[in-house]
Amino acid sequence: MEHDEFIGQVQHRARLSSRGEAERATRASLETLAERIGDGAATNLAAQLPLEIGEHLRRTTTGESRGEQFGYDEFIDRVVAREEVDRPDSVFHARVVIEVVDEATTGRLMGKVREQLPDQFDRLFEAGSQGQMRRTG
Repeated sequence: MEHDEFIGQVQHRARLSSRGEAERATRASLETLAERIGDGAATNLAAQLPLEIGEHLRRTTTGESRGEQFGYDEFIDRVVAREEVDRPDSVFHARVVIEVVDEATTGRLMGKVREQLPDQFDRLFEAGSQGQMRRTG
């Protein structure tokens, strides 16, 4: 999947009015995800995404850490702060971004990412733009 297609999918599925809003939602969601998951998983995920999208995952990784330990509510709080929209919109946008990332990657990569997170994160993976996600497992 190319950058323009990825951002177009986020924009369409999240019902955003501009590509800039889709870029901001993608950046906020992926930078926050990179803070939470291990650097190896973030690097592997970034490698399968368009370069510009993958940079959001690489930007917050150090090569040494195993990911910060924070819960789902803190995850969403960080996305809200980065995206600068209200909480319900950020929750929906993060779900859409995760859904598009899942479709843009191969193998069980998103399943491996999901395994690193506590069960409280399941709602991030299960409720994309149209309901249940098709993959990740």
